[in-house]
Amino acid sequence: MTRPPRPVIRAATPTDAPGIAAVHVQSWRETYAGLIPADFLDRMTDAEAQARREAFWAQNITAGQDVVHVAEADGTVIAFASAGEARDHPGFDSELFTLYALRAAQGNGTGRALLHAVTAALRERGARSMALWVLDVNPTRDWYARQGGAECGEKRDGDLRELRMGWSDLGRLR
Repeated sequence: MTRPPRPVIRAATPTDAPGIAAVHVQSWRETYAGLIPADFLDRMTDAEAQARREAFWAQNITAGQDVVHVAEADGTVIAFASAGEARDHPGFDSELFTLYALRAAQGNGTGRALLHAVTAALRERGARSMALWVLDVNPTRDWYARQGGAECGEKRDGDLRELRMGWSDLGRLR
């Protein structure tokens, strides 16, 4: 049995915004069902939310301030990641804002390839460290730990608890 070809990892363009928004919404549905309140998940993944995300991604990519990469297979966006200057991570100079992949695209190295692509772009911009927020109940938390991320903080938003995962040296990302 032959494996499907590895997805192409590349910098996103504004024309990728619809695909990124679709992955963003679908991956939330696949990942967070049962982990966060259903009414909140419904609001974050309805048609209006998808339209807002599409507009956001088109603007964000056009502005060029953040690093945004996509994984594409057969002309379709199946995963994406974004990163930039750290917003609320004292001691870290960059932040991984998003890393989402369709469930069907998981387990084949796509996430790792995206993580390495955005961190390489951050390093080209002078970043030396990186942090992110992840829900404490999100199984991806363990994946980040396997990539070398260390738990180094937390915050709460109502009933939701997020953990900071960080790399004090991007050169040590696994």
